[in-house]
Amino acid sequence: MRMTTPKLDTRRLERVLKDFAKVRLLVVGDVVLDEYQRGDADRVSPEAPVPVVHVQQESVVLGGAGNVVRNIVALEASCDFVSLVGQDAEGDRVCSLLEELELDSSGLIRAADRPTTRKTRVVARGQQIVRVDRETDTPIDSRTSKALLAQLEARLGGVDGVVLEDYGKGLLVPAAIRKIMAACAKARVPVSVDPKSELRPFKGAALLKPNLREAENLVGMRGTRDGRGDLDRMAKKLRGALGEGDIVITRGGEGMTIFEGFEGRGRRIDVATPRQEVFDVQGAGDTTIAVLALARAAGANLLEAAVLANAAAGVVVEKTGTATARREEIAARLPRTLEVVREGLR
Repeated sequence: MRMTTPKLDTRRLERVLKDFAKVRLLVVGDVVLDEYQRGDADRVSPEAPVPVVHVQQESVVLGGAGNVVRNIVALEASCDFVSLVGQDAEGDRVCSLLEELELDSSGLIRAADRPTTRKTRVVARGQQIVRVDRETDTPIDSRTSKALLAQLEARLGGVDGVVLEDYGKGLLVPAAIRKIMAACAKARVPVSVDPKSELRPFKGAALLKPNLREAENLVGMRGTRDGRGDLDRMAKKLRGALGEGDIVITRGGEGMTIFEGFEGRGRRIDVATPRQEVFDVQGAGDTTIAVLALARAAGANLLEAAVLANAAAGVVVEKTGTATARREEIAARLPRTLEVVREGLR
């Protein structure tokens, strides 16, 4: 027997979007300095069989957990940020980029023994030619872990939710995660998690959002020929480590599958997304976790939050580079997104 699903109302979703402005989130995770060098490549180097790119444009934006912050700000919500950078020029640049967003950079811990994570992408005629990474994934030491917890606890009193964004750069180590989760539980602040490789330390999270490949890796499963795999078994394993929180598994152009926690008792709903031309999927997951966390804090149920997140992801994949979605862009996509979701729920 088909389970009844919550009704979806356009006006209510638009009100939730508007109420983003009342929400304050705290983002904790690995920040990345995303650099882009764009130009033309019309000849091959005489030194090696590689294209010569004549760089005509350069830009730098916050990536990784910093892109979650950018999306929250673009959606007119309030945000605090706790992360780790080096005592280098790139760390200074991260601080200045936060200040350009009119955010406090005092939550950035400066480490003398590690570089700020920097990814440089060389793009020619819309195609990425090469990416150069400068980083370390060495786990943080106990002193840095204590500083991380102190920065978190100093901000917990004024936020509606915490987003933990793990990019596997050594900041969110298991011991630090457990202390963060305990502090958030004590303050009764819900935690939304975008995990990389660890899972059990996040036990007690209100929301877990891996993509399909990450979910497979987290539970040691592989998808079937249609690429979806046994999502029910996968979610059961995820919940065994997570607890009774909500689970959202994103599936790219197939949308996402949601498993409600406390109220839904693990009920599964496949949330479709409109077919569209995709220019760049980079950063779409950051947009998704930002919108899911904001929508839940603004009073949306999980299905409503997923619909808004699908619409937001649809906005950013039509842009190039590390992009964000604005409220009016999401609102413009809602009618078509809702049409496709309703068709899938029939």
